[in-house]
This record gives sequence, C-alpha cells and structure tokens, in this order.
Amino acid sequence: MAVDPLRLSARVEHDGVWDRVAIEEPLEIRVRGDALAVTMRTPGHDEELALGFLFGEGLIDAPAGAGPSPDLAANTVDVDAELRFAPGRRRFYTTSSCGVCGKGALAEIAVHAPPPSPGPTVSRALLASLPDRLRQPAFEATGGLHATGLFDVNGTLVVVREDVGRHNAMDKVIGRALLDGHVPLRGLLLCVSCRLSFELVQKAAVAGAPVLVGVGAPTSLAVQAAADRGMTLCGFARGGRVNVYSGSERVLAG
Repeated sequence: MAVDPLRLSARVEHDGVWDRVAIEEPLEIRVRGDALAVTMRTPGHDEELALGFLFGEGLIDAPAGAGPSPDLAANTVDVDAELRFAPGRRRFYTTSSCGVCGKGALAEIAVHAPPPSPGPTVSRALLASLPDRLRQPAFEATGGLHATGLFDVNGTLVVVREDVGRHNAMDKVIGRALLDGHVPLRGLLLCVSCRLSFELVQKAAVAGAPVLVGVGAPTSLAVQAAADRGMTLCGFARGGRVNVYSGSERVLAG
C-alpha cells in the first residue's frame, strides 16, 4: 500500500513561504487500560508501534489486539495482552543518552533474544543496494523522517514504515511482521535509513533478524551486541558499497 506523505506532514510558514514538516505528536501506550509508556512519534500505524515496542521489550511474545483508547483516542493506543512480567516504573532502555551500562544492556538482549538462524547468505552488492530500495515519500517531502524496511533475500521490499523516531520506525515494522506471522524474522533482512545504535540492534535481535543494514555508522555497543547475538551488521551502505562489522559468514562476494 502506498504511503501518502501528506498524512505524515503538516504545512508551516517560514520566511513568507509554505513548507512541509514531519508531524510529531505523543503517543501513550496502555495495556488493558494501564499507562505503560509515552513516545514521541509520527501518527499512523500506532497499533503496530505499540506491539513492536512491547515485543522488543520482551513484554509480549505473540500478536495481541490493539486499538485507540476511548479517551484521547488520537494519541492513545490500548493493547489487550497479558504481559509476561510486570515492567516496573523505569524498566525500559529508552535512548542512547540514558546512560545504559553496556554489560547490563547485552545481558538484557540475551534474556529475550536467542541467536538468529544461520542463514541467509546474501551478496554484498545486494546489501549495499537496500537503502536505495527503501520507499521514503514522507522523507522526500519533509527531510525529517527515518525509515525501516523489511526485505526478502532477493531484495524485494516486504514492508516499510517512516517515523520521526528511528526506533519507532523499527517498532512499526516489527509490529507489522508480528501481526503477519513473520516473527522471528528468519530469512529476512532489515534496513534502516540512519546510524546503527544499540537500541536498533536490540530490537532487531529480539525479533530474530539475522541481518541489519544501515545507511550510517554503527556505535561500538551496536557492533558488540550484534557480534554477541550472531547477527550480520552492515553500515555505511551507500554508493554501491557497504562495511560488514559482524556476521560476515552470511555475506557473499559480488
């Protein structure tokens, strides 16, 4: 389904002209009426975002029903699920600036993310081409959104989502894959239009992704986490080239 970039952007005036900017609004994620988390996101696919977030945190392990809450419906989503454990008030590893201990972060992944399947094997050229295969109409209209795409081993785009938050774009794709029965992501490739931070590797690992490709650079903890989980991590995918930081056994020459 084609994405209408106008739904993800708003018109604003600057210097006497009109421009389009990405929409950013808060979303409160509730579970059976209880508030769990608030994230700043681009509206759209909120149910997928909530499910992907909960799955990535290890709070659910299967699809669940989700929909707008009766109150504040536009910015609240309620998930009908039995959580695997009580999350507590400050359980979540949220951003790269929250001071996460590297050892604790890696241990957290190990709890919820078994190593991915051995395959698939993919050519370096195909991995390098994935960012060019991402459809980003809202980014082209605003310059202000990140994208995550899920591809098959032939480089065919399965699903793509755009959002002001790179972690949200990833959550939306994983939430969609969860609903479609594609999790764990065996034999599928994830590609992001940004740098490769620990949080993205964490979410990809929990979803069982064997390969994660990014346009930008990886962080040290992202490389360490990917290697620890047996994931193929590729960065600087641009101009027909790509760097392979871990899991080179899945990458074929050419």
